[in-house]
Amino acid sequence: METLVMISQVLLGLSILIILHELGHFMAARLFGIKVEKFFLFFDINDIKLFSFKKRDTEYGVGWLPLGGYVKIAGMIDESLDTNALKQPPQPWEFRSKPAWQKLIVMIGGVTVNLFLGIGIFAIITYLFGESYVPMNQVKYGIVASEQAKELGLQTGDNILSVNGKAVERFSDVANLKIFLENNVVITVERNGQVIDIPVPPDFLNKISKLKDYNFIGIRQTFYVKDIVQGSNAWKAGLLPGDIIIEAAGIPIQFFDEFKEALNNNSGKEMPVAVMRNDEKINLAVLVDEKGLIGIALGFEELNEEIIRYGIFESIGRGTYRAFETLALNIKGMGKIIRGEISASDNLTGPVGIAKVYGGTWDWQKFWILTGVLSIVLALMNILPIPALDGGFVMFLTYEAVTGKKLSDKFMENTQRVGMAILGALMVLIIGNDIWKLIAG
Repeated sequence: METLVMISQVLLGLSILIILHELGHFMAARLFGIKVEKFFLFFDINDIKLFSFKKRDTEYGVGWLPLGGYVKIAGMIDESLDTNALKQPPQPWEFRSKPAWQKLIVMIGGVTVNLFLGIGIFAIITYLFGESYVPMNQVKYGIVASEQAKELGLQTGDNILSVNGKAVERFSDVANLKIFLENNVVITVERNGQVIDIPVPPDFLNKISKLKDYNFIGIRQTFYVKDIVQGSNAWKAGLLPGDIIIEAAGIPIQFFDEFKEALNNNSGKEMPVAVMRNDEKINLAVLVDEKGLIGIALGFEELNEEIIRYGIFESIGRGTYRAFETLALNIKGMGKIIRGEISASDNLTGPVGIAKVYGGTWDWQKFWILTGVLSIVLALMNILPIPALDGGFVMFLTYEAVTGKKLSDKFMENTQRVGMAILGALMVLIIGNDIWKLIAG
């Protein structure tokens, strides 16, 4: 069921983005009286389609290959490489007959829609839900460090004070992986009364990318037994709701991370535990299964989140900020990959990876936030100056607009072929990398 939810979310999210991206090209073309012959979600390679219908002079449909979509604009060399119409004299309703500035607007129409869609999604989410965060004063017992965080030099129990000399006010400011896209990052912590500076290596993002669910650090919390699964090992051992576990395997414990470690270290064994029940210490023994579970649900000390509410116009401002922040972070990440500072295979993801990020449970707030992020990423990727992408056409049309010299149809056809070969190879590598990471776990 989780897999089905993942697939459904990624298909819905990408379908929304593709349709609106292509609608941007479609509306701009119609604005200048350019004929649009086809408008397709997904590719209908070899003219194989799931369904289609024709309205006026445009065929609308859904193809069988879910790796994008397209609009076929009359008089333009595009993904179809259909050059038959170009052998005829130019028609006034064709792309090639229009001035360079109009063609430029048509080509940036999709990217523009994706950018404004991202801004719109972030603005609406901000207006509806505000911005919630955990203040650092709620992180009373310090952090829980993952193995990667420990490699960096952080330790469980550290209190994070600042990043690059700037005091940390929100836990998300350090838990968010965006800090690792910056250069020369220094994290300052308080540990056992000492202040320690921890420098972050430029390639540290490679280690972070191997984390499951990207849990780099967590918040250390106390806990108690909230409920017991009837018939479970905990039930048989005599644990009761409300118990506070104070010892496990003979070791005093106070925090959930300590209890989790004790369970993992004693999987498949009987583990002695001590609990506080009505101010009385009670000693028990519970069998831990091979997965490190005993059959209890835990409750945690409540973290008081703060929520900032915004009005309509403030939300638009925040939405714009978040959209451009997302754009800037992706540009920084791409720069690190190009410079070889971080691994492309570890940090690039395709449809399979995107589906995993959406997750196996349907959360509309999370769905729209991720879709907003993907909309910004799609805008960035499409504007890259690679032939066959919008950015490639923009590059050639800018040359035409500046010099007044139109590039030949043969040149455009050949560059389109080269661009499609590049994109095809990239797609194979990215999807292959997705599958490899899935197999390798």
